Amino acid sequence: MFIGELSRRTGVSTRSLRYYEQQGLLRPQRRASGYREFDESDVAAVRRVRILLAAGLNTDLIREVLPCMADEGAILAPTCEEMAQDLKHERERLSRSIEQLQAAHAMLGSIIHAGEAITARVAATDRDATPQRTPPQPRRRHLTDPDASGVASIRRPNQ
Repeated sequence: MFIGELSRRTGVSTRSLRYYEQQGLLRPQRRASGYREFDESDVAAVRRVRILLAAGLNTDLIREVLPCMADEGAILAPTCEEMAQDLKHERERLSRSIEQLQAAHAMLGSIIHAGEAITARVAATDRDATPQRTPPQPRRRHLTDPDASGVASIRRPNQ
């Protein structure tokens, strides 16, 4: 099958499939014309790549662990012990990243809350200290009828 058919069957764009090939995740056969030719095993390989990407792995790590992955229904299972350890280390790295993001999220929430409190105090002080004034209105401009050339001129009222 050609790349378009593999794209339709897997729901992955042809651009992504070319990227997977560039990263060494797919190895299609090449015809004399240069066209890529994929087989049924590539459909399963793309599925495994998508699962591992969704699990947060980068393509370098996927290239390493992909040969040691077995399909277990809707999920994959590592078949090599060293790969299982690599996956555990990656999960720990993701946990640290999540903790850092949660700390940043909390800090940003504190900053926003402090800013809202200051803004509310300043607004209340300004309301109490100054009488309400309406800002001056800009002078209105009116378009007149187009002149003989078809161009409308602008005139100001009371000029």
